[in-house]
Amino acid sequence: MQILRAVESGMCFGVRDALAVLDGIAEPVQVTLHGELVHNPEVLALLDRRGFPRSPEATRAVPSTPAVLVTAHGISERERQRLLAAGKQLIDTTCPLVKKAHAAAQQLARDGCRVVVLGKRDHVEVRGLVEDLVDPIVVGSPAEVAAWPARLLGVVAQTTTRAEVAAELVAAIRAANPQAEVRFVDTICAPTKARIEALEQLLPQIDALVVVGGHDSNNTRQLAARGVAAGIDTVHVENVRALQPGWFDGRSCVGLTAGTSTLARTIDEVHGWLLRLAAGRTRSSA
Repeated sequence: MQILRAVESGMCFGVRDALAVLDGIAEPVQVTLHGELVHNPEVLALLDRRGFPRSPEATRAVPSTPAVLVTAHGISERERQRLLAAGKQLIDTTCPLVKKAHAAAQQLARDGCRVVVLGKRDHVEVRGLVEDLVDPIVVGSPAEVAAWPARLLGVVAQTTTRAEVAAELVAAIRAANPQAEVRFVDTICAPTKARIEALEQLLPQIDALVVVGGHDSNNTRQLAARGVAAGIDTVHVENVRALQPGWFDGRSCVGLTAGTSTLARTIDEVHGWLLRLAAGRTRSSA
């Protein structure tokens, strides 16, 4: 059994930079994480062990600690000002590409567009984007596209949106709103695109796929969905403990990829497990 690892997988620079900031905090108990830093239980368990308090993503309660860390998903300017008005020191680890999406949405609004956000309505990143907008629209599927009374429609995407999904939704918006000028600003993050492209190169070579990352991670779920759509037997695991040898019976080539919030050591542990399984099967068949 051969093991092939995607040439691009795992943690993106935005998450890596956020974790570097957290590593430098001397007194974690004085800093509340404003929601989940990333949707990955391995990372969250690591932060819990260090003693960082966490406020639920949907909460409106002001944290009791003197400092509040804004996660990689970002928050709205309205929420930022609410926390500052409460006297909190903000430690901002918003991903630069999420900041780019915020700036694009605000520019479209200044240009007179009614802003449409492509993404999951309840996702923390999308909530941060829409809270600063007047009468925004969130679209997660073609069924949610409608004819809207607007001359200008400005479209941005949640950064982990699949490129083909964004293209399909923009086309549907244009078809349903022929009276409107539709301006689309591509805010899909480059690391997400790179991991999808690397997986696409891997899929023709494999007959099984292991995707590593949090089950609540949008981009990780998308990687798993790609494998399923290609007809590849796919397993999505959060860590090496979830792997079962029986899943790989009869496999000749197994692919490995991971979402953008997955720790390098978690991927390495899964990779090592697969290599040991493959080596053992090679010896037993010799």
